[in-house]
Amino acid sequence: MEQFVVSARKYRPQTFKDVVGQQAITNTLLNAIESNHLAQALLFTGPRGVGKTTCARILARKINQEGYDDPYEDFAFNVFELDAASNNSVDDIRNLIDQVRIPPQTGKYKVYIIDEVHMLSQAAFNAFLKTLEEPPRHAIFILATTEKHKIIPTILSRCQIFDFKRITVKDAKNHLAEVAASQNITFEDDALHIIAQKADGAMRDALSIFDRVVSFCGNNLTRQAVTENLNVLDFEYYVKVTDLILENKIPELLLAYNDILAKGFDGHHFVSGLASHFRDLLVSKNPATLILLEAGEHAQKLYYDQAQKASQEFLLQGITVANECDLKYKVSQNQRLLVELCLMQLASITFDGEKKKLSPL
Repeated sequence: MEQFVVSARKYRPQTFKDVVGQQAITNTLLNAIESNHLAQALLFTGPRGVGKTTCARILARKINQEGYDDPYEDFAFNVFELDAASNNSVDDIRNLIDQVRIPPQTGKYKVYIIDEVHMLSQAAFNAFLKTLEEPPRHAIFILATTEKHKIIPTILSRCQIFDFKRITVKDAKNHLAEVAASQNITFEDDALHIIAQKADGAMRDALSIFDRVVSFCGNNLTRQAVTENLNVLDFEYYVKVTDLILENKIPELLLAYNDILAKGFDGHHFVSGLASHFRDLLVSKNPATLILLEAGEHAQKLYYDQAQKASQEFLLQGITVANECDLKYKVSQNQRLLVELCLMQLASITFDGEKKKLSPL
């Protein structure tokens, strides 16, 4: 059996053009290389899975490629990766400093990529300071971290800092569509949208979830299969619940909530999702704010249709009531009752067509 390579590795960007969602940073780095303005100490910071280490490797390869004919040369002997999580002592940094003095055998630069640099000990940081400030001409340091606030100011002041942002749902979805097309996988737009949302801004997570879902449902990704595999509360649940609220059907509403709990979903997750659903309905009412709705094509139509049924006053009060329940959930002694009371209050807002002034929970 041929060994399977996970998509996060298989589709890891090889050039700056392939990097998803970080155009400002990749353009800056390219311009710095072309105009010979590249700093010798760089700090890449941002959430996990957004391309920090990948960009460091691409940069290391790019700056050594000048004057070389082979575009596939990776200059592996010029790139040194150190994982600061497991090499965080003073001795590890001293060994690194000893290596830095030796010029490269091929190419112009030796590039030192120090991942999770915030894990270095205080003494290791101090041992690193002088070399970082005045490195040899052939050395470039790229530090990568998810927690910039843990790095001492004296290190930060010696580095050019690049803040990587979270990948937007739209960018992640578009990249997943390209990956799916390259693997001849058919998909529903909403299915990829759910995966992109679940990844929470990390492209690596999105590709890992994509692999898992493909293993579950084969070469046809449907929204239903994705929600079943990821165990997420689909927007159609919230559409159904909101319809029952608007129709003031309290018994059916309590049964629907019981069904959600029976499927293993958390009440807190449901309430915060309901508040978000009301917010999405609110932005769907106005064409100007429709761009704030991050949803697939099928979902957008459902949101638009339901937004016409619900008044702005109901949605604003609904968000307030659901948000109050969300805030009180963790300290409540009877969490199920709290959510049921919230649902009954929501269903009573427009009871008999008369908007009642309800005090929040």
